[in-house]
Amino acid sequence: METISIIDSKNHVNEKVKIGVWLTNKRSSGKIAFLQLRDGSAYFQGVVVKNNVSEEVFKIAKEVKQETSMYVTGTIHEDSRSHFGYEIEVEDIEIVGESEDYPITPKEHGTDFLMDHRHLWLRSSRQFAIMKIRNEMIRATYEFFNKEGFMKVDAPILTGSAPEGTTELFHTKYFDRDAYLSQSGQLYEEAGAMAYGKVFSFGPTFRAEKSKTRRHLIEFWMIEPEMAFTHQEESLEVQERYIAYLVQNVLDHCDYELDILGRDKDVLKRYTELPYPRISYDEAIKMLQDSGEFPDVEWGADFGSPEETYLAEQFSKPVFVMNYPKAIKPFYMKPHPTRDDVVICADLLAPEGYGEIIGGSERATDTEYLKEQIEKAGLNMKDYEWYLDLRRYGSVPHSGFGLGLERAVTWITGEDHIREAIPFPRLLNRIYP
Repeated sequence: METISIIDSKNHVNEKVKIGVWLTNKRSSGKIAFLQLRDGSAYFQGVVVKNNVSEEVFKIAKEVKQETSMYVTGTIHEDSRSHFGYEIEVEDIEIVGESEDYPITPKEHGTDFLMDHRHLWLRSSRQFAIMKIRNEMIRATYEFFNKEGFMKVDAPILTGSAPEGTTELFHTKYFDRDAYLSQSGQLYEEAGAMAYGKVFSFGPTFRAEKSKTRRHLIEFWMIEPEMAFTHQEESLEVQERYIAYLVQNVLDHCDYELDILGRDKDVLKRYTELPYPRISYDEAIKMLQDSGEFPDVEWGADFGSPEETYLAEQFSKPVFVMNYPKAIKPFYMKPHPTRDDVVICADLLAPEGYGEIIGGSERATDTEYLKEQIEKAGLNMKDYEWYLDLRRYGSVPHSGFGLGLERAVTWITGEDHIREAIPFPRLLNRIYP
């Protein structure tokens, strides 16, 4: 008799198998007990019929507590009534680990309670589905960039400088000098691109923002590609191909998980159709002003969640907003060739109210211009000498972008809050568990 995972049930219909499981819920109807079981790969039902098992096994089935771990032995059958499509007719139960008074019961719990028990909440079906989709997006990310000829170059997490200033950085001591937790690997990826052509990093980043919105985390994961000999338009094409690839792979490999979440697959399919629309920042401002909903918005303003949501609602697919004012963007972005007031950049706004999921730009290549911008930003020139070297020794046009994984997961899964898109979220008021 084979020991299998629940997810492999389709390969063992009408066969007797053994599976290691946890009990998520149960109900009984006289002479039948229905056990809702999970093993980390999927969820399905175990049916225990009193007349077909020993008294001891039926007693265990009636009395077993939520989240008790056990081995169940039985025969796999098709079950057309469930999302999963299969169930197990149980013949034997062997308890492995008892569970008493499990805190997260099938009733409703408040968010704070669930976050305090995040280590256990991860076992629930919705959290399972979100984490499986996150995992698929990570897998597809590596696959996409490998196929596109990128090399992974790991950026350091401890840095002595900051690409966007130090006001939102976590300060730490690096022996006898100051250091910061990285808010981006971008500058290091630019060095990588000058060495290897097309590179990307994928790692944790940190923002000490005192923000409590549903779109922000203190610690999150960023995918940051950088491409030598690449102008902005070519970068935008990579970005939209990447997003469409992520969505398509979730559709291809996470059908069961999307069903658990009740996510509309037809809406997701729309996001695989390229190209995505592009509008300028100037056009975006005009759209906001013409809407009558944003009476105070003026050229030069950065967009918050309401503005981004409104703009995205005007399109059925993600939309690029291009060429933002220089004054509200970081020092490293390339100035526009015919305008002094904007830079060559773009944010990709996701539909359905999820806001910016990608920020990117063509990078400035003129050493003197960069020096001026570094000084204007109030940064220490000595910290950026290595970065300026990239312009002194064989500089080329290059572009890149950053995607926040959790925000993209939140959008693709259709969840309300970014805290559910990472196993253990770090929020303004939360560092436990």
